Amino acid sequence: MRKFQITVNGNTYEVEVEEIGAGAPSAPVSAPAPAAKPAATAPAAKPAAAPAGSVSVTAPMPGNINGIKVTVGQSVKKGDNLIILEAMKMENEIKAPQDGVVASIAVTKGQSVNTGDLLVSLK
Repeated sequence: MRKFQITVNGNTYEVEVEEIGAGAPSAPVSAPAPAAKPAATAPAAKPAAAPAGSVSVTAPMPGNINGIKVTVGQSVKKGDNLIILEAMKMENEIKAPQDGVVASIAVTKGQSVNTGDLLVSLK
C-alpha cells in the first residue's frame, strides 16, 4: 500500500493505493511529506461583487443555472424563488433570504457556478 495526499477543490484527502504487479515494492513505503500549496501564477477571475449596501445571495454548491426567476428591479419577499440551480441531477431552488428589491443578477441561464459565487444581490 502507498499513501498519497490529494487536494481537490481546496480540500485535502489522504488516500491509500494498493500497487499491483511485478514491480510492487516488498517493503512498506513511507507517506510523502505534504506538498506546499502552489502559489497562483496569475490571479483567477473574481466573481462579480455585490453593490455596496446590498445582500449577496451566493451559490451554496457547485452546479449549473437552470433558471432565473426574477428580474432586476423586481420586489421579492423572504422565501421567494430567485434561481434554479442544478447540482448532481437535482434542481435546487435558491430563495431570497429577506425582503428586498433585486439590485443585480450576476449569472445567466446555462452558466456553471462554484460554491460561494455571487448569484443575485438584493437591496
